[in-house]
Amino acid sequence: MSLKTQVIDARGQHEAGTQMGGRIIRDGGLVAFPTETVYGLGADGLNEEAVRAIFEAKGRPADNPLILHVRSKNEVRKLWDTVPEKAQRLMDAFWPGALTLVHKKSALVPAVVTAGMDTVALRMPDNKTARALIKAADTPIAAPSANVSGRPSPTTAQHVLEDMDGKIPLIIDGGPCGFGLESTVLLIGSPPVLLRPGMVTKSMIEAVVGLYTAAGKCG
Repeated sequence: MSLKTQVIDARGQHEAGTQMGGRIIRDGGLVAFPTETVYGLGADGLNEEAVRAIFEAKGRPADNPLILHVRSKNEVRKLWDTVPEKAQRLMDAFWPGALTLVHKKSALVPAVVTAGMDTVALRMPDNKTARALIKAADTPIAAPSANVSGRPSPTTAQHVLEDMDGKIPLIIDGGPCGFGLESTVLLIGSPPVLLRPGMVTKSMIEAVVGLYTAAGKCG
């Protein structure tokens, strides 16, 4: 049975809809929300059943891991097994922002988020509505782009509605995304490895932590 999808305009007030969205996420539901890169399709990242609903709504393969969105740097301490010094430097330089960092996960992170891998990707978005939603949900939010897999990543609420109408209860409309390009994804290692290029560039990263290698684009 399809849902009635509500769209709430948060452009005049970044907390509009976030309390409702937080309740939906705490209850195991899905919420589409703006970030500075693209719109995300969010669920409670520590709730296995809720995370599985993301894959179902998108038609996303279960072997494609998700990013956890956090509201503060302190949250990484419960989601990673350690916080490497290089990671801390990168967070200080680029968070909040369009850099996703990958490191070994803690036992708190469900395997469904990481596609069974021992690492988890974390990002702190530079979007007030997104961070207000994470605060209201009081949990890390697992969120890929809010589109059907294989379709273009959405940069407006209307794009999300075209793919997700009747599949999710709420879309928070924050206006057009500033970048329209997914975040850079970097695996923390010796050296760090670029998994997906994005708005935070090679030269920007190397200015903080030195040289790294590229391993091609991740899905």
